[in-house]
Amino acid sequence: MMVPAALLLLGALTAMFAPRLLARAEWPEREPVVALWVWQCVVGAVLLCFALSMLLSAAAAWLAVRGRLFAAAPHGVVDAYALGPTGGPWAVGTALALAGGGLWTGARLTREVLRARARRRAQGAELLVRAPLMPGEDPAGARLVVLEGTRPDAWWLPGAAPQLVVTTAALGRLKGSQLDAVLAHEQGHARARHDWLLHCSRALAGGFPQVPVFAAFEAEMHRLVELAADDVASRRFGRLTIALALVGLNEDRGVFGPYPSPQPHVSERVRRLLSAAPRLSAARRLRLTALATLVPVVPLVVALMPGLSALA
Repeated sequence: MMVPAALLLLGALTAMFAPRLLARAEWPEREPVVALWVWQCVVGAVLLCFALSMLLSAAAAWLAVRGRLFAAAPHGVVDAYALGPTGGPWAVGTALALAGGGLWTGARLTREVLRARARRRAQGAELLVRAPLMPGEDPAGARLVVLEGTRPDAWWLPGAAPQLVVTTAALGRLKGSQLDAVLAHEQGHARARHDWLLHCSRALAGGFPQVPVFAAFEAEMHRLVELAADDVASRRFGRLTIALALVGLNEDRGVFGPYPSPQPHVSERVRRLLSAAPRLSAARRLRLTALATLVPVVPLVVALMPGLSALA
C-alpha cells in the first residue's frame, strides 16, 4: 500500500506547490502558449496521480480488480506492490473517495459543456432575430455580422459556421486594420480550441474549489488564452494595432481608470502589448516544453517502479 500513498502524497504536493512556483515565474507573460502547455501538464500530472492511486487502492481492496489489473503480469510483479490479501478499510475508502472525485469531475465537465452549448444556441437564435438572413443569403457565407448597438463590443460566435459579431459602435471605434486584428484574435481562440481549456478549468475549479492548483488553473487559463490570442493577432497586424483595438472596445467600461476594474486583464494586456517584451529564445522554449512534458511521466514512474524492479 506504499505506492498508492506515495501517489496521493505526490499529487497533493504538486497541487499545493506548483501554482506557487508558476506564480513566481516571469516568463509565462512572454510565452503564453508555452505556459498553457505547462499548466496542462501540471494539472494532468495531479489528475494522473489520483487516478493511479485509485486503481492501485482498488486493486488492494478487491481481488477482482487486482485480477483484472495484473492479469498479464507475472506473479512476482503483484508481490512487489505488497498489496496483501485485502487492503483493509483504508484502501476501500481511498478507492471509493477517488472514484467519487472522478465521477464528480466528469459530471461537472458535462454540465459545463452542455451549458456552453445552450449559451451558443441562445446567442445564435438572438443573432437571427437581431440580424435576420436576407432572402437567398447563405448562412455559412458571412464571417462578420454587424449589429446595431450603442456599446462597442465584438465577440466570436462558434459553431458550424463561426462568425465575428461586432456592434455599430465598435465599427465607429475601430480604425484601419483594427477590425481585422480583432478578427484574427478571435480566430486564434477558435483554432487553438481555447473553449475546451476554459470548460475543463471551470469544471475542476467549480468541482474542487479548495484545491489550489485547480483554482489557479482556472484563473490562469482565462488570462493566458487572451494573451495567446493577442500574440496571434499582433504577429499579423502589429502590437500597436491590437492594443488600440482593445482600448477602443473597452475605454468606456472603466478598465483603465484608477479604481479596481471587473476586467483587470484588459489593462494588463494593453500594457504587455505596448511594452513589447522580447520572446524567449527557441532553445529555452524547447527546454520548458520538454520539462513540462516530463511532469506527467513522474507519477507513471512511481506507479510502475515496483513492477519494473521485480522484472529486473
